[in-house]
Amino acid sequence: MFSRLGAFLQRAVETQEPSIDLLEAFTEHWKGLTHYYLETTDENTPVKETDIPWRLKQMLDILVYEEKQHPAGETGPCLEYLLQHKILETLSTLGKAEYPPGMRQQVFLFFSRVLGQVQHPLLHYLNVHRPVQKLLQFGSDALGSASEKEEVQFAAVLCAKIKQDPALLTYILEGKNLLTGSPQGDAGSSQEESLATNGAVTASPEPDRESSVGDAPCASLAGKPKNSVSSSSPLRKENNLITSLINLCKSQKSRVALKAQENLLLLMSVAQQAAATYLVQNSALCCLVTDHLCELYNAVPTSADPADILSLERGSWRLQNNSADEASFPGKGSLDAFFSWLDYCDHLMREAHPVVADAVTEAIGEKLFQGILQPQLLQMSELGILTSTAMLTAMVRQISAPALLRELVTFLLGTERQPEAITDSAQQHLLRSQLIEHCNHLSDEISLTTLRLFEELLRKPDEHIVYSLVLRNLEERSYILRSQPGQEERSTHEQDHCEDTLFLGLVPDEAKTSSYLEEAGYDTYVHDALRLAPKPLEPCDPQAAFYEGHFLKVLFDRMTRILDQPYGLNLQMTSVLSRLALFPHPHLHEYLLDPYLNLAPGCRTLFSVLIRVIGDLMQRIQRVSQFSAKLLLVRRQLMGLVPEEQMDHMTLFQGVVVLEEFCKELAAIAFVKFPPEGPA
Repeated sequence: MFSRLGAFLQRAVETQEPSIDLLEAFTEHWKGLTHYYLETTDENTPVKETDIPWRLKQMLDILVYEEKQHPAGETGPCLEYLLQHKILETLSTLGKAEYPPGMRQQVFLFFSRVLGQVQHPLLHYLNVHRPVQKLLQFGSDALGSASEKEEVQFAAVLCAKIKQDPALLTYILEGKNLLTGSPQGDAGSSQEESLATNGAVTASPEPDRESSVGDAPCASLAGKPKNSVSSSSPLRKENNLITSLINLCKSQKSRVALKAQENLLLLMSVAQQAAATYLVQNSALCCLVTDHLCELYNAVPTSADPADILSLERGSWRLQNNSADEASFPGKGSLDAFFSWLDYCDHLMREAHPVVADAVTEAIGEKLFQGILQPQLLQMSELGILTSTAMLTAMVRQISAPALLRELVTFLLGTERQPEAITDSAQQHLLRSQLIEHCNHLSDEISLTTLRLFEELLRKPDEHIVYSLVLRNLEERSYILRSQPGQEERSTHEQDHCEDTLFLGLVPDEAKTSSYLEEAGYDTYVHDALRLAPKPLEPCDPQAAFYEGHFLKVLFDRMTRILDQPYGLNLQMTSVLSRLALFPHPHLHEYLLDPYLNLAPGCRTLFSVLIRVIGDLMQRIQRVSQFSAKLLLVRRQLMGLVPEEQMDHMTLFQGVVVLEEFCKELAAIAFVKFPPEGPA
């Protein structure tokens, strides 16, 4: 019996000794670190040449080992000592002083490792989240600082913790306590410190501590209206996790910038709506993301060549500083930086919580679109219009996030969905009207660039784009003449037996060059054309007056001048019209492709415009000798078969080539939509 009792006591002693030794070792290392500051006289010795890094590593190892010896959720004496004696607070002060040199890096590392490796939840303690806030406030205070790598690692640990428990936002971000209304770490500090017992200093009064486990801390914001979640939150003077991450995103070290962007994205994709709302309302997130985008846009030289802008490949935020040749043209580095960050914002809008995405999108709409782009697009300087339109075109190509695309489309085209009238196109939406007018500008360069913008817009999967530009004017089908019963049915019967040369037959034989070249004619186009399912057409409104709308009016006006316009401009114009014809909508198919419509007086369609162009062409053919030979020479030169110096660039013949190709393409689309013998 006595032997059993002796063995039991021996085991008890053995189990107690490690705890006593651990605490003694922990305090010994901490005292050794503080004694360095009392004894050293050389302020220039780098921290790596002292025993400070080693002592901090030993303290960390002790904390991790101690935690494994205790049940989950129980604090050991070493952790209690760290909290009670405000060790992290002292370390943050030493890091701010940067003494000895390199101490800031060591402090960031110690904080990151303690928060990352100790499983016990620490950020709820006042003596932890207060020094964490202090560390964030002097982190990344200068671009290119030596501690950037350690700072981004520290921020990554905090983001991971917040991702696991979004309620930690109320501790990490400075602001007001959501339940008490008192500023965190200031007015409420004395009350919180009075709750410290046994070294475990809690972050707030008991009710707040209990509610911090779930959604309760942010619940008071969950029901606020959307307009309260905006970019109007005042910028805070102090740095916090958001400002630290944004600054690190600007780092010249690509790995640091990429890791910062990834962790900012992680932070903005918090799962809980209340936490996302708190993130928007209690930080300068929206302002900082948008301001950086605006700064990068303004950094692009005003002298940048629009052709260079449009030639850029689509930016990617994951390819940091990926410009292989910064000197390939002036401003390329600035353009790459802007479009990379725009791509990041676009990716962020897709991945972030909807509350965050909407708020950042609204901020971008206000500051970049309306504040910067709109004045540039409405200016009188032709060079300014060209550059801003090219930038806008590249931005449209870059953006794919639904929320950001919707904001951009609304900015460009407005929200109007009623049919247009001839007299009110300019009053409905100034920017929309001005951009459409630019398609018919006296400067061919502005017209060409703006047509490219609209083609990029029409590529986007947003229903409002084609509806605003065209469809809202075709819904009533008032372009059709009110006819006697049965007349429309006869035209439909004629459609079913139309010849294969539906549109191609518009071009006179003298103006065709396909027969002289090894081509398959428009059959090649038919083979690749989209097969669109026909939909029933809605009945017409006999009282509605027809106006094709501002956009189609400008395109049709341009089409009438195809024989007198530059080759590149004609190609771009017909490309836009072809894209419209391919949209799967029965009214568009009918209006653009059906040559047998009984048009109301004063109405014109694409077919009627082409007829007039062909009539003009026939008159010109009679006045030009050897028309077919010159036309064939021009076509061969455009195909690269004839050296450029061996021919004259004649606008007429280039226009005819574009007209022929355009008619082929329309014929292919119409062949699929209106096959001569049943479905194609």
